[in-house]
Amino acid sequence: MNIAAAAGSSRELRRTLNRQQIEKISKALADQTRLRIFEAISSQPKMTCGDIVSLRGVTPATVSRHLKVLYDAGLIERRKAGQFVHSQAVPETIAKYAEALSKMAKAKMRPSKK
Repeated sequence: MNIAAAAGSSRELRRTLNRQQIEKISKALADQTRLRIFEAISSQPKMTCGDIVSLRGVTPATVSRHLKVLYDAGLIERRKAGQFVHSQAVPETIAKYAEALSKMAKAKMRPSKK
């Protein structure tokens, strides 16, 4: 992730997630393989595509495609180190996501005013 993208990402996390961001995260985590990849990345300080391929038994191209979806949803960040790209989870995104879902649920629970 470059510096400009990191700055934009951190600005987004300061705000409450909007509906589009909530949908993007939900879709990213709805796929069983992506959820397993995200779980694996979350359990380690950082992982390479090769690490994920060996753990999950999927092709590098498939892992790469899933990593892009997770990255675009703000669930992971990627850092290039030599020839390797290390992925790590962004716990702040999950926290904001949980907060946004909680607010949605609470809004539905409030009695409507008539």
